[in-house]
Amino acid sequence: MRTWYRTLDYLSIVAWAALVGIGLVAIYSTTHGPAAEFLLESVRGNYDRQMVWAGICLVGFCIALLIPVRVYQKSAPIVYLGAILLLLAALLFGREINGARSWIAFGPAQFQVSEFAKVGAVIGVAHLVGSRRPGTAGLRTALAIIGLLMLPAMLIVLQNDTGTALVFIGLIPVMLFWAGVPVDLLMLLLAPAVTGYLAIVYEPAAIAFVVLFTLFMYIRTRDRKLTALAAAITGGTLGAVAVALTKILQPHQVARVLSFTRPEAEEFRHDVGFHLVQSLAAIGSGGLAGKGFMQGTQTQGRYVPEQSTDFVFSVIGEEFGFLGSVLVLMLFLFLLVRLVMLGNQMKHPFAMMVAAGTSGVYLIHVFVNVGMATAILPVIGIPLPFISYGGSALLAHTALLAITLTLHMRRDDFSIYGY
Repeated sequence: MRTWYRTLDYLSIVAWAALVGIGLVAIYSTTHGPAAEFLLESVRGNYDRQMVWAGICLVGFCIALLIPVRVYQKSAPIVYLGAILLLLAALLFGREINGARSWIAFGPAQFQVSEFAKVGAVIGVAHLVGSRRPGTAGLRTALAIIGLLMLPAMLIVLQNDTGTALVFIGLIPVMLFWAGVPVDLLMLLLAPAVTGYLAIVYEPAAIAFVVLFTLFMYIRTRDRKLTALAAAITGGTLGAVAVALTKILQPHQVARVLSFTRPEAEEFRHDVGFHLVQSLAAIGSGGLAGKGFMQGTQTQGRYVPEQSTDFVFSVIGEEFGFLGSVLVLMLFLFLLVRLVMLGNQMKHPFAMMVAAGTSGVYLIHVFVNVGMATAILPVIGIPLPFISYGGSALLAHTALLAITLTLHMRRDDFSIYGY
């Protein structure tokens, strides 16, 4: 048996601490700079509240490391069910903030339950896969995983928080891949996302993708039914996007979807494209090394909306430049690679799936958030892990990392049978 402190992955903890520290620096800049006197009192308190949440996360991290793996395994179904009940409670009795009914108040504190649902969903899927014999993942397992992730996603959509719901949907191919589901099925699941994105950006490219993907599936499988299914899924997605943009969505909704393709266009830049225009201006003005801490003209001029939450990456880009932005991305890359390595070292499927789900959540958040800030993706309101202001998100993302590191640290405690 290996001593626990010798198997704890300290490098991941260092990366976590560095990202949290960078987030605190960015939030301090947005709330204590020259423009602070023009901010609401509640906004000026964001830094202090984030500091408190960081302390709570540190204590929770230490507690998580003391919990045996059996507790995580046996409590996983209860945690998943609790997350679903919290989502239902928020939908029925929760507070509405920024148009989303995703918050529940406990005394003076309020929590965004959709963030904690990520923890429940990850360990819920991990429990499902871990309770089955390795190598038995098939269609039933795939459908069960999809169901476990789609249930919270649908409840969050009903709460009017589509951005967070997309995280659960994006987790589906990640979890299916690590569960050992056939690659052909994974490609069929990913193809609609690629088709939909291309249909929004450039429709001829989407049409070309439908044709090439269908041809690729036929060459790969020589299965006419699977090829027909590939054509139906991608072609159906292309048609659905066209119908949605022209017949279903309201003009302001269409503008929100399309604004990222040309945020500087006259019909977008003074409305939904304003966020993107200002974010790009902030990042572009930072240059190589940035303008300096609390010296960003866009940041201190409050030109970038939601700059301590959804667009915090633009603050880093302006004040610390290209080098600061690359540092943040490299820290995330290091953490993601590290989690994948830890997952491979843990032979038990429950532990492997927790590591996979954690890395998947981080990857989706980083890709979407940075994509929003750089006008690669539409603005859908997803925070940057550990950096954006928000206690619920910080606690949930830290909990996922703490659980993964605990399972890796205590990997010798798992059953030798692997399920």
